[in-house]
Amino acid sequence: MSSLPDRLTLRTTPLAHPESMITGEHWRITVLTERLFRVEYSPSGQFEDRATQTVVNRQFAVPGFSVERKGAGVEVSTPTVTLFYDGGPFSARGLYAHLAGGRNHRRIWRYGEIPLDERLKSSNLGGTARTLDVVDGATELEPGLISTLGSAALDDSQTLALGADGWIAPRIEGNLDLYLFAHGHDARGALADFFALTGPQPLLPRYALGNWWSRYHPYTADEYQAVIERFEAERLPFSVAVIDMDWHLVDIPPEYGTGWTGYTWNRDLFPDPEGFLAWLHERGLKVSLNVHPADGIRAYEECYPAMAESMGIDPASRRPVEFDIADPAFLVNYFEQVHHPLEDQGVDFWWLDWQQGTHTAVAGLDPLWMLNHFHFLDSARRGGRRITFSRYAGPGSHRYPVGFSGDTVNSWASLDFQPYFTATASNIGYGWWSHDIGGHMFGVRDDELVTRWFQLGVFSPINRLHSTLNPFMGKEPWKFNPIAEAVMAASLRLRHRLLPYLYTMNERAHRLGEPIVTPLYYGAAGQVGHTPVIAEVESQNSFFFGTELLVAPITSPAIKGINLGVVKTWLPEGTWTDWFTGLRYSGGRWVRLHRPLSQLPVLAKAGAIIPLSGEDYLGTDNPPALEVHLFAGADGAFSLYEDDDATDPRSVVTELSYRESTHEFTIGAAQGAVDLLPTHRRYTLVVHGLDGLDLGTQIDLGEVPTATGRTITLAGELRPADARVAERVFELVSRAEIAYATKDAVWAAIQQHESLAGRLVALQGLELEPALFAALSELLLAQL
Repeated sequence: MSSLPDRLTLRTTPLAHPESMITGEHWRITVLTERLFRVEYSPSGQFEDRATQTVVNRQFAVPGFSVERKGAGVEVSTPTVTLFYDGGPFSARGLYAHLAGGRNHRRIWRYGEIPLDERLKSSNLGGTARTLDVVDGATELEPGLISTLGSAALDDSQTLALGADGWIAPRIEGNLDLYLFAHGHDARGALADFFALTGPQPLLPRYALGNWWSRYHPYTADEYQAVIERFEAERLPFSVAVIDMDWHLVDIPPEYGTGWTGYTWNRDLFPDPEGFLAWLHERGLKVSLNVHPADGIRAYEECYPAMAESMGIDPASRRPVEFDIADPAFLVNYFEQVHHPLEDQGVDFWWLDWQQGTHTAVAGLDPLWMLNHFHFLDSARRGGRRITFSRYAGPGSHRYPVGFSGDTVNSWASLDFQPYFTATASNIGYGWWSHDIGGHMFGVRDDELVTRWFQLGVFSPINRLHSTLNPFMGKEPWKFNPIAEAVMAASLRLRHRLLPYLYTMNERAHRLGEPIVTPLYYGAAGQVGHTPVIAEVESQNSFFFGTELLVAPITSPAIKGINLGVVKTWLPEGTWTDWFTGLRYSGGRWVRLHRPLSQLPVLAKAGAIIPLSGEDYLGTDNPPALEVHLFAGADGAFSLYEDDDATDPRSVVTELSYRESTHEFTIGAAQGAVDLLPTHRRYTLVVHGLDGLDLGTQIDLGEVPTATGRTITLAGELRPADARVAERVFELVSRAEIAYATKDAVWAAIQQHESLAGRLVALQGLELEPALFAALSELLLAQL
């Protein structure tokens, strides 16, 4: 038994209800839900009832199921799945399941098999990966829980047990321990069961959703403060200051090895650490320090005497305290003697930059998992919300946000892979990836590339700028050309204004198990029984961003001649309006979207309601004013969630709703801890899609009472589909770097024909460059 402090002990509920279990001499099947089965095989006949590194809860309500014993085996049926088992060692022949919807080969799961899908490389749609370190483009992903064939297995046989005392322990030797997720195409249902089994995504502190500033650079305190002051002067908001490894001593005597690991402030750079951290806090910034803990604590460290004595080492011996995360005594002292004094100085959380492999003194124990697990638990000791920042360490890692994806290569290939990588991670419940926005290292200077990355960062789970130790690779917007700088600045401001939307999605991720970024094949949030089409799977780079938005990032250079970035995406059924252009599209089809560098395709569903902070507020607290964007065309509702950012939060919810038939928009009376909000709050409503301005008609609603809310009726009808086609075509052709004769011919074709068919036929007859014709076709075919 270990003697861990209570704060380092994860509370678990690992015992399943006995009525949900069916047992044989060497096997046990637990029906956790009608679509989630636990299947165990034990040569010794002993079964695992402890929690594991992955699974922390098995106390599910007993679902309805039937059992038919067949010799040594069994047939277990729920309303949606029938599981067959012959009672012997697991095999594809003897352990399989039929999913409801037809007993053909495409609806059968068999042990140990991941069938190919003739349209894809694998029927399993993937999960995520430990890191993107030095990856230029794509990397292989571990399996996830979502499959085109409707089933996937999570093998929990190799993880360690997690005892009631909070410490790890060996598993029963030789046992197999599988969880079958047989949810058909209900990806959201599979995630709900996964989170019930492994624990929810934590509720992140509000500041984590703002912009993070990070750079691998030997800053001095004065230099760092000057950067922050310039950000403030240019209204570039940040909420987290990340300080890379040069905060500590790195040039150390050679007898101690390298300075990669360190815990002692470099006072040549930071002569007053407490004052420096206090200065950052005064400006609303939380602080994270980078640590590479692999080399332990050596004799030159300020914390060495206390750490050595705690570990029974005579400090006079100058013998190093080796890093041994598998030793409970080391773990406790690592926190109390090394990290806590630095936290008491003002460090808010740690960037755990573990790059030294997967081995410890305990077989099968990954040090990265131990660091993530215990750092996350320890981070609440001062009363704040838990948070850490580290790489992925396998299924269950969603319990320890935020994820650090590693040192990415600065290239278009890397940018192109990141949206897919981020969305697909939801297939294993990992919803809070943080990437090196703008690229970390190598590559070629490319202002367009970095600008497109900034735009993706706005619509990423976490937006953290970063770069390697190179004087030319900093991500300060003023280091780029004026056009890029303006777009980058606007992107950073938009991210902070999105906080009311982002924080509501944060709460939904925690309470409902809905990651903020999900692939299109999930279907829209709240859409029950969605059956994905293959186009949604193939549209890999597009994703849902929360409940209201679909983002199609541009991840390739602009096409010469038209000077527009292009992305091809599938649009699900319904009507979608581009937030930044006003273009409206009918769904159920592929579209090519063409945008200048200043724009990213961000499409709102009909009826979408998106709350932003008021234009003048770029902080991270509950804002004093709101700007609410409404996209007409269907009924809409949005439950705006706000709280006091505490560990056990007091919260308040404001219902925002729109009725299409009457054009009524309602701000509901706040419910809950209304004292967290001002008694009156200024609202601006921006209406998209009704008669008026293309980019939204602004309506100043003034000060709305928080306790009662307000309803207004909007004038106007849904804007006709052909409102500005000719004007938009003229703008496109005017900007295009093509022959003037071609410009004249295109414009004549538009003016001479009123009908869509006539215009398309006339343009086809001009034999235009394909890129120009595609851009013109988008405008003509979109529902404006």
